[in-house]
Amino acid sequence: MTIDDAPREALRGGPRELLRWVATGAAVSRADLSRLSGLSPSTVSQRVEALISQGLLEETGAGRSRGGRRPRQLAVPTGGAVVGAIDLGAHHARVGALDLSGRVVQARTLPVRIEDGPEAVLGALLTEVATLVHGDPAASSDGSTTGALRGVGIGIPGPVQHATGRIVSPSRMPGWNGFDVAAFCAGRVDVPVIVDNDANLMALGAHRTAHPELDHAVYIKAGTGIGSGVISSGRLHRGAQGSAGDISHCRVVADPAPPCTCGNAGCLEAVASGAALVTALRGQGVPVSDLTGVIRLIDDGDRQATALARQAGRAVGEILAVVVNFFNPQVVAIGGRLADCEPLLASMRATLYERCLPLATQTLLIERVAAGQDVGITGAAHLVIDHVVATA
Repeated sequence: MTIDDAPREALRGGPRELLRWVATGAAVSRADLSRLSGLSPSTVSQRVEALISQGLLEETGAGRSRGGRRPRQLAVPTGGAVVGAIDLGAHHARVGALDLSGRVVQARTLPVRIEDGPEAVLGALLTEVATLVHGDPAASSDGSTTGALRGVGIGIPGPVQHATGRIVSPSRMPGWNGFDVAAFCAGRVDVPVIVDNDANLMALGAHRTAHPELDHAVYIKAGTGIGSGVISSGRLHRGAQGSAGDISHCRVVADPAPPCTCGNAGCLEAVASGAALVTALRGQGVPVSDLTGVIRLIDDGDRQATALARQAGRAVGEILAVVVNFFNPQVVAIGGRLADCEPLLASMRATLYERCLPLATQTLLIERVAAGQDVGITGAAHLVIDHVVATA
């Protein structure tokens, strides 16, 4: 059983949680960890020593005495970036280098052409990761460098079979179907490579950043496409094959039902995604070329664009109402470029309250993802950190 497969109760005081408590400042000593976990001092000490031996924790000196011997303080090494992260999109990629606490040391946004194919796109992004991780002084404000890369996490904007790292039938990635991302990247970097869907990584990054204390959450990524990631019992829930949370091809009531890239009609992505809004506006004679143009029209109060955004929000809310009633999360948060579209968010929120059972929404948080543009690479880094801790 890996650390991702263990139930949350079994993780209380586990290596990942000890590391998280130190990284967040909740604990600075073995005594703090023993108090938080409820474990005996000897058990905590054994686990801390194992983390220190793996370079995941370090001792930084003596703390304040509370009547006995001064405790040795603990910290997560932050001397440089040791985790590489890639958050790939259809037109741009966010590439970062992070330390073992999940802190971004360096990051860049790069233009990509997804139609150039996986070898060209991933090869260039891995080269960029290597440059960032090894501290290109010209790109770093502090000239920070690092010793050894511990792993690379990659988010893909399409269905990913997480166990194999292989892409399965992506709708907007010509030439990528069946490509083994993990094997390709592992042949170019001598460290673990972990691949997942981009919505899952956004969910993990947002959850660890904003709501690590909550057990159940749904995070929606709404941009050119639309998808979601699910947190259950405090951990990322992928389902049997890795497709859990894929709401993009759930059918919504729409007349007429627009065709979807999957071959069906009326799918949520065909009705409510950024690409769908572009298509709908063009059909109404509005000269808009991309999602940026759509958002600009909405911000300017354009009647047609605002009406379509409200319709999209209702469609998202209808699907999420089923999810909320079934799953009963503590928080529903929306991220991606459409998250700042207030008409869409207002309609989504109203539909959720209208369609959900009162008990399901009694304490439900409905909010925007607040972690910013680095939420995807943060999630990718935490995926790698969890793997490193689990195999320590």
